[in-house]
Amino acid sequence: MKPSIVALLLATVMLAGSPAAAERHMMQPLVPVDKLVEARALKSPLPNSKEIVAKGKAIYDGKGGCFNCHGTEGGGNGPAAAKMNPAPRNFRHHGFWRHRTEGEIFWVIKYGSPGTSMIGFGPVLSDEEIWSVIQYERTFSGGHGQGRMGRGEGMGPMMGPGGGMAGGEGMQHRGERGVTGE
Repeated sequence: MKPSIVALLLATVMLAGSPAAAERHMMQPLVPVDKLVEARALKSPLPNSKEIVAKGKAIYDGKGGCFNCHGTEGGGNGPAAAKMNPAPRNFRHHGFWRHRTEGEIFWVIKYGSPGTSMIGFGPVLSDEEIWSVIQYERTFSGGHGQGRMGRGEGMGPMMGPGGGMAGGEGMQHRGERGVTGE
């Protein structure tokens, strides 16, 4: 990992706050309200494949440094997580995937999430690399919480048409445990 990324991550941790940090509620959007429509319109240009998942894993564990906050298994418990408030997102929690679209996740990785320690990685990662990381992060869900992921609507308050707790249909799990090969 580049020294500038390490310094940026350390500064973020130092500014983040309490060691007793709690994760924000799953229904709370990660993207600012005025950017939700833009974020939800984003769709991955990458095919579902084991190769893309492998590339995403290499970026998650390496260049992106995602494991530092989100942990090696995506549980939000990486080495830097204890000092963050709110805690990093837990990609293993089914609610994470049920309550947002892939475009929202892309937007947060690229631009960061206001009010959290999540910095924007747009200057470090290409759009293709970000989409690859998202495919890898999906493997942490174990196929749970497939909800409306990828349908463009999201769920919860102010989520637009089709939001709410209805669901079950939607995204196919993309990852080592369920690459669809589409």
